[in-house]
Amino acid sequence: MRAKHFFTSENITLFKQQLLIWSQQFDDVVWLDSNNHKQAHSHYDAVLAVDAFTSIKTDYFDAFNQLKEYQATTKDWLFGYLTYDLKNNIEPLKSENFDGLEFPDLYFFQPKKIFFFKGKEVALCYLNMVDYEFESDLHTIKNVSQENNTSEANSVKIKLRIHKDAYIEKIQAMLHHIHRGDMYEANFCQEFYAEATEINPLETYSKLNAISNAPFATFLKSGDKFLLSASPERYLKKDGGLVISQPIKGTAKRSLDKDEDQALKAELRSNVKERSENIMIVDLVRNDLSKTAIKGSVKVDELCGIYTFDQVHQMISTVRSQVEPTVNPIDIIKTTFPMGSMTGAPKISAMKIIEALEETKRGLYSGTVGYFSPEGNFDFNVVIRSILYNQSKKYVSYSVGSAITAKSDPLKEYEECLVKAKAMRDVLEG
Repeated sequence: MRAKHFFTSENITLFKQQLLIWSQQFDDVVWLDSNNHKQAHSHYDAVLAVDAFTSIKTDYFDAFNQLKEYQATTKDWLFGYLTYDLKNNIEPLKSENFDGLEFPDLYFFQPKKIFFFKGKEVALCYLNMVDYEFESDLHTIKNVSQENNTSEANSVKIKLRIHKDAYIEKIQAMLHHIHRGDMYEANFCQEFYAEATEINPLETYSKLNAISNAPFATFLKSGDKFLLSASPERYLKKDGGLVISQPIKGTAKRSLDKDEDQALKAELRSNVKERSENIMIVDLVRNDLSKTAIKGSVKVDELCGIYTFDQVHQMISTVRSQVEPTVNPIDIIKTTFPMGSMTGAPKISAMKIIEALEETKRGLYSGTVGYFSPEGNFDFNVVIRSILYNQSKKYVSYSVGSAITAKSDPLKEYEECLVKAKAMRDVLEG
């Protein structure tokens, strides 16, 4: 079904840049880049999938069953996304907040052309029907000029969907729910946006990626809709019988002063509130994974590990399980979705309260982008630290959130959101 060719590049950074420019001719593009972070569970340094042969695009109703049927029928590589609002397919929930972006709830495509990066080697996997194009494509890519692919700095005027005083009131309302026992943790998110705005999606992604250098970076194009993501977080990966989830909970800012930066890192490691946030979500993830796991196979490989990225320090845990070969890969996703790090606990109660207090439909923010292999393996990120763009509507958006627990200080939660938003704001405002 697919022909495979191998290409070695001595300047892989340049080839990546040329490949991304070349990819812009297609309506369907997914670029996943580890930025050379040596993730313990990653197979590839980067992947590009372009040009849909078949695709599925749907709202939340019966979405997981439709995806299951599509995945079983194609038995091929599939790339795409699931939005946060697929929660409404899993539980009796709703998403009625304002939506300026209007992304479909679920979208996957079977690409004609895929490029897998590992070190200096690139594997080109083309559907047989287009395999004759691979040599001419390679020639074109290697001769792409970058001269006319730089643009002026963005000067986007960012607006707040929730202003500071209203944010603090909403956090106090969440704390009331927590103290009353309705939930014990929830991720509350706020949107920053701009209307009547045009950006160059690839150029904006490149600037965001240069600032953040994140391990689950993503450029996604679906017609007139774009995701430009500097995500540090893996949602879920399946490799044979092994399933891995790596929730992030706990954030500290960086400092240019080396000693202060180490002190900030040490403070995060010992922070009782941040650790309790992380441990609560680890418990939720363990419970979610147990729904499809072989009994007794759910383990915590690492609890509250501290990892440093260009913009922030993060607290990350790793949870794994084993599944039988008969378990459908879509069921593993459905029983863990949306990811606990973006909802809270108990999950359903938290999602209901989130919906009542937030002002914006989350859509692809808090969702996930990734791929399925022909064997039913998969790897998906968490869509955070991301700019979303509807080119036709000229609407640009990014959202940030933080975990609210009984120990939360509303002002400190607001400040944490601004730390997380800094890279996106810098890129957009120029």
